[in-house]
Amino acid sequence: MSAIRGARERARVEVTAAIKKEARRQLAADGAAKLSLRAVARELGMASSALYRYFPSRDDLLTALIVDAYDAVGERAEAARATPAGATGPHTARFAEVACAVRDWALAHPHEYALIYGSPVPGYTAPQDTVGPASRVGFVFLGLVRAAYLADGLAVGRMPGELRPEAGRMAAELAPDLPPASVAALIAAWAQLFGLISFEVFGQFHRVVEARDAFFRHSAGELARSVGLSDGPATGTGDTHDRTH
Repeated sequence: MSAIRGARERARVEVTAAIKKEARRQLAADGAAKLSLRAVARELGMASSALYRYFPSRDDLLTALIVDAYDAVGERAEAARATPAGATGPHTARFAEVACAVRDWALAHPHEYALIYGSPVPGYTAPQDTVGPASRVGFVFLGLVRAAYLADGLAVGRMPGELRPEAGRMAAELAPDLPPASVAALIAAWAQLFGLISFEVFGQFHRVVEARDAFFRHSAGELARSVGLSDGPATGTGDTHDRTH
């Protein structure tokens, strides 16, 4: 790579980062629906035509911000899974450790959380590019459930007959190596987990829940149990013990 080409690429990276930083500031101030390329360019002292060389449309900029946000929370979840608390110990505690890491990220980045888990942005349709990053947190939880299943099995309540076809479909698409009832239970727990986080981020717990750290960790543990995870450490050798009904 020539020195000139290297300098140009570094400059492009720096300008791209500056555009995203200003766009995030505007998200915090006015919300995603009011994000404007012209406003971003004006604040950065750029001509609109120059900014369009980096992001041809508002939707392209939104997509970049959405991917960044999904990757950031995904990285936080993956890092929590790799910590001693997230990698060893009771299965429910491992689940809660990852859940708390996701919550911590959301509380530290409420506007980015709102961008990916809040109300849809009018006129914006997320492209395929967002699917992979959006799946990272879910795959972490799925990995925890799979590890527990292979080590010690899962204990999930009986699945109503009318839901078994749907549970089978979800398992076939998401985790064909896991019992369908476990996959259905994990999806329900995942939705409830983000419901808890959203209530806190968006202020619904004001004057309702005061000891929020303890409340959330306990709730995450209960959700882990609903998936069939046990309070005991991983003791299996990798053999599958299916205790799912």
